[in-house]
Amino acid sequence: MLLVKIGRMFINFLSSIGNVTLFLTRSISFGFIPPYYWQQILQQAIQIGYFSLSVVGMTAIFTGMAMTLQCYAGFSEFTAENAIPSVVMIAMTRELGPVLTALMVAGRLGASMTAEIGTMKVTEQIDALTTLSVNSYKYLVFPRLLTGTILLPFLVFIDDVIGILGGYIVGVYYLNFNAANYIRNTFEAMVAWDVISGLIKGAVFGFIICLMGCYQGYNSKRGAEGVGRSTTNSVVASSILILLLDCILTFVLF
Repeated sequence: MLLVKIGRMFINFLSSIGNVTLFLTRSISFGFIPPYYWQQILQQAIQIGYFSLSVVGMTAIFTGMAMTLQCYAGFSEFTAENAIPSVVMIAMTRELGPVLTALMVAGRLGASMTAEIGTMKVTEQIDALTTLSVNSYKYLVFPRLLTGTILLPFLVFIDDVIGILGGYIVGVYYLNFNAANYIRNTFEAMVAWDVISGLIKGAVFGFIICLMGCYQGYNSKRGAEGVGRSTTNSVVASSILILLLDCILTFVLF
């Protein structure tokens, strides 16, 4: 029985990968064929980019502040306080900026995306689009994949800036660091590849969030319970894939 259960789980896993691959192939292949739904792309850009700024900004500034305090608590024992600006900058640009931004966007955007498409699925609005000769993959999925992949790096960059600013505020106004030295140490430790690698991660994470959100919503079961389950699956799957891909990309990029 144990082997049967393991085999069934493995087959279901492979089946899920195949379904997601087919879903992605259809979405991309149909998306580059005219007509293009620019209004949908603009609407998703506002939803993904503009309305996520407040959540990303608050997460970033509190993370930068907390990290500066924690670094000070540890580094002060070794009289290495001057390294705090460098550590905060590197950590935000390489890891914390992309990962925290992606997780917050996955919780906010991935859930709403799945709920929206899932509701359209169970109320047969997607079938109505097909009846009207509108390709649902082109109209619903591709604009989200495109805008998510493009705009997440911008959100990551904003997260980096605000997080470093939060560290500066705590370091200068609470820990009494010299402002000029703090800024100089930050810029001396800044490497272009650290920032670029974080932006690359952001693009990959944005693509994954939108893909999981659309896929789970598109395959929602009937009823409110089915939509709720798909929403939960979307957030969980996106979060796990973000952390997994972050580890893989870190090995590849560094």
